Amino acid sequence: MPRVSKIPETMLLKFTYPIPRPCSLKGRSFIFLNRTNDFSNHIDWNFASYGKLWCYNLNYFDFLNQNEAVSADGLNLIHDFIDNTNPGSVGFEPYPVSLRIINWIKFISRHDIHDYAVDRSLYQQALLLARNPEYHLLGNHLLENAFALLFAGRYFNDSALEATARNILREELMEQILPDGAHFELSPMYHQIILDRLLDCVNLLLNNGGDPLLQLLIDKSSAMLGWLRQITFRAGSIPLLNDAAEGIAPVSAELFEYARRLDLAERTVPLKDSGYRKVSGNRFEMVMDVGNIGPDYIPGHAHSDTLSFVLYVDGVPLIVDTGTSTYETNERRLLERQTAAHNTVAIDGLQQSEVWGSFRVAQRAYVSDLVELAGSISAAHTGYDRIGVRHRREFAWDEKAITITDTVESARAHDNLAYLHFHSDVLVSYEDGAIYAGGVRISFIGATEVKIGDYLSAPKFNELVSAKLVTVKFHNKLTTTILLINNKPA
Repeated sequence: MPRVSKIPETMLLKFTYPIPRPCSLKGRSFIFLNRTNDFSNHIDWNFASYGKLWCYNLNYFDFLNQNEAVSADGLNLIHDFIDNTNPGSVGFEPYPVSLRIINWIKFISRHDIHDYAVDRSLYQQALLLARNPEYHLLGNHLLENAFALLFAGRYFNDSALEATARNILREELMEQILPDGAHFELSPMYHQIILDRLLDCVNLLLNNGGDPLLQLLIDKSSAMLGWLRQITFRAGSIPLLNDAAEGIAPVSAELFEYARRLDLAERTVPLKDSGYRKVSGNRFEMVMDVGNIGPDYIPGHAHSDTLSFVLYVDGVPLIVDTGTSTYETNERRLLERQTAAHNTVAIDGLQQSEVWGSFRVAQRAYVSDLVELAGSISAAHTGYDRIGVRHRREFAWDEKAITITDTVESARAHDNLAYLHFHSDVLVSYEDGAIYAGGVRISFIGATEVKIGDYLSAPKFNELVSAKLVTVKFHNKLTTTILLINNKPA
């Protein structure tokens, strides 16, 4: 930790009511990622039994800003952390330092706390972060570093910390927020997380002296709100595309309401640069992925899911993404990122994009031949060019049906499998040559085999739920028709 002989004079900050954090602390029981641990006698701030991400969450200190938080208890926890950690702990990596700085400053300011030991530790952490921004990881990590430095700079009236924050934010917000408003890592969950933090920074500057950076933050917030409005289903949920899970980020309704409190408008442009498209009818909503997996230099949260889709019918999820249950380097993590975990086509059992490790991608698919017309979208991708194959998919729709046509272009035969992953609440049956599920009849032209099996859906971290999977074998062309019906025939 940097040595500090004297800390600057602090300024308690004012905030328009931000989004409270979920309840993750009850007594001495900490609940993160759907796993609970009770530190009845001594908090192990380096607790590793539930994996690194759980330990990260412990060190974020989000629980200070849950509605149930008590100021005296929160201050005791801060002192416990100060007294029982060292710079070699997981909690002193730049990412948890960043989130903790913001949480401590919000908590201190809300409860009018003046505590030299806390301020001293907070300033040391800010200086440590300023020396170690995560340029080796980039993406959302580097943004979080800059957001935290902006908070610390304003709290300590430290112009150097604020200058570092401004320099990073000016460059990274222009890079990371795409023209259609999406965060460039293309995870709707991370989009919500970054938008929440961006709104916090708008809140900070609106209520504590303003800043030349404020207009940029407002502009990017407005664009991100517009994208989120479009990608969010009528029921309020988001598609769990790429690394995404329920219960991690603030939900869309909370973010829209927070923006309203800050008097921010939404700026909506058609979905384009993110590669996602959304179409809706009276009874259905469908999100399609017809873009590349993300920026080449930071594909860590990407999945091998090119030309996949998610479908809601009558306001509830029908065909879904498998989801994300873990970031640990294990077989489950690999499975959730692979092509077969998504509603697209795998050829010869190979991956469209070669995912490996926890956050790595080798050779990857690129989208080509994108054509968008009224009532249809078609595209191909290069993921199987290495075996002399081009997969092409067309989506077409009207109020009565959705038709998906898959074409495998190759000089020789291949083993082609199309996947449909159903939500765990959906009953699926196969009768008279068609699939019946949740108010739709799904038929296939060109199928050589249709099977109903089971898979483990991962709607939340550390939560696996049994659900139905339909796999369809075909030669070189498959036409899948999803017909909207009221009920399955008797």
